[in-house]
Amino acid sequence: MSPQHLSDPALRGLTRRRFGRRDALTMSGLAALGTALSACGVKGRGTRGAPAPSAVAGFWAGRTGTGTVRFANWPLYMDPAHPELKAFTAETGIRVDYQEVIAEMAPWFARVQPQLAAGQDIGFDLMVISNGIQFRQFVDSGFLAPLDHARLPNFAANAAPAYREEAFDRGNVYTIPWTSGMTGIAYDPKKVTRPITSLADLWDPAFRGRVGMLADPQELGNAGMLALGVDPVRSTPDDWRRAAARLQEQKSAGIVRNYYDQSYIDALGKGEVWITQAWSGDIFQKNLSDGTDLKFVVPKEGGTLWTDNLAIPVTARNPVDALTLMDFFYRVDIAASLARYIAYVCPVPAARERIEKDAAAASGDKRAELRSVAQSPLVFPSAGDYAKLHYFRDFATAAEQQEYQRIFEPIVLG
Repeated sequence: MSPQHLSDPALRGLTRRRFGRRDALTMSGLAALGTALSACGVKGRGTRGAPAPSAVAGFWAGRTGTGTVRFANWPLYMDPAHPELKAFTAETGIRVDYQEVIAEMAPWFARVQPQLAAGQDIGFDLMVISNGIQFRQFVDSGFLAPLDHARLPNFAANAAPAYREEAFDRGNVYTIPWTSGMTGIAYDPKKVTRPITSLADLWDPAFRGRVGMLADPQELGNAGMLALGVDPVRSTPDDWRRAAARLQEQKSAGIVRNYYDQSYIDALGKGEVWITQAWSGDIFQKNLSDGTDLKFVVPKEGGTLWTDNLAIPVTARNPVDALTLMDFFYRVDIAASLARYIAYVCPVPAARERIEKDAAAASGDKRAELRSVAQSPLVFPSAGDYAKLHYFRDFATAAEQQEYQRIFEPIVLG
């Protein structure tokens, strides 16, 4: 299948806003996970850290392809025409059974945990899972296959360096990114007449009653810590309490209009808020679909980088085929095709040049749409933006995560 054939159906996604995606990392979902884990009697197996090379070799020894891979993903996380999967099957002969069956991480873990704990097939060989407490539960329970990087040459050649250093899976032991996004600040330049550059702007009394903050306690806490100059990855409970106090000052002063889930994007579009914590992909899609000119910035104190990741369950029947598909997604032309539809941060920087070339060969609206993707720092962040991005904290224990939640959740709920 030609690269040009790949680009045509993908354009249909450029005018369709995806929704509900970032609800995956809400800490309220983590509370539901805790209930599910308690009911299932799940305990970690002490597998924290990278497995020994012998364990990786042992998992992959003697495994061969079967010609099939079963892929579980989130809704609207690939063009419905599946051009990339069709290209994969045409080139490799491997058939892909693709299902959009993941809606939130907590219910997904609860669904597959009993089979994984029993060493049984979950019906999928590849799945997209988010960084967060559920990812840690997958790892600590021994539920993810360690990756054989010798079989991932495209990833080695084309992945952005930032994705090799994420604290939740440093060195990509169990995962490689599907796509990612930035958490920063968005604002309406029709309402906010000065450039926004700092998290301090979210505390500015000039915007009293017009500031939106995210209801997700982890995202909210990250903003409070970064505003104090604290790296979330290295933060301590004392840092959490200081950040919570700073956020409570913001709330008590009447500066915050509301704490939002993904509905912040509509509040910003309607003028209910003028400036808000925001996720990069939402702003790109809102501007593209509605013709708005909302601005997104990574503040000088920093923003956060979240990632949805490709992972292979340890009980997969077709892990070699799954690994082959994972690496296929890191081919530059395939990464470019995915980026055109998904419009979140693409983990393959070279895909930008490929989209620019496709734009040069196109005309009219098609050319404009392709260029809007290629030239957007929300899809292809600059080196300067990447340098300001921080990773999410990897909670060592459930008790530690619960302490974090107890500190920040009252700000949202009180």
